[in-house]
Amino acid sequence: MKDLSIPDSTLAKKATQLVAALSPKFLYNHCIRTYLFAEAIGKRDGLKYDRELLYLGAVMHDLGLTERFDGNQRFEVDGADAAKTFLLEHGLSIEKGEVIWDAIALHTSIGIASRKQPEIALVHLGAGADVFGLRLQEISPEIVEQVTYAYPRLNVNKSLTDLLVAQVKRKPEVVAFTWLADLGKCHIHGFNCPSFDDMIRNSPFSE
Repeated sequence: MKDLSIPDSTLAKKATQLVAALSPKFLYNHCIRTYLFAEAIGKRDGLKYDRELLYLGAVMHDLGLTERFDGNQRFEVDGADAAKTFLLEHGLSIEKGEVIWDAIALHTSIGIASRKQPEIALVHLGAGADVFGLRLQEISPEIVEQVTYAYPRLNVNKSLTDLLVAQVKRKPEVVAFTWLADLGKCHIHGFNCPSFDDMIRNSPFSE
């Protein structure tokens, strides 16, 4: 990874251009670092994967946090829908489109994404490495330094949190039973959304 190369197929270039055009710089850099850390982990683990497919999932995994694709679903699902539609329109097969959808929709799903095929699992692992430092110690310090130098973090943790909190404020109804509900409770005064306990107590069935 000395040259920090990323796939340069026509489709990869189109995806990169889309993400660069729509994303603030901190988010774009995060998406590229997600790929580079994912590839480092994939090589370390000896995984066999489609490099272009992994890149497409990684670079497009936060499209749901951009203004254009911020819809009425969880950002992971909005992003998965947007990426799959874009890639199918530009020639990706339906089968590969489903892999991209899963990689993006599941990239925050701890305990699930890591059980899926390598392209899906690695998007999850790459994002986790970049945001939380998960498995970062398994990547050589030289690679980590090189990646963060080429694609600076630019206060990503606070900026990313701000983006997510803004979405939770706008559509609290979609975050029930998710980690985003915890984010709302931590950052939004008076935040409230249905809990599992609320839903089961309000079930129409009598015991």
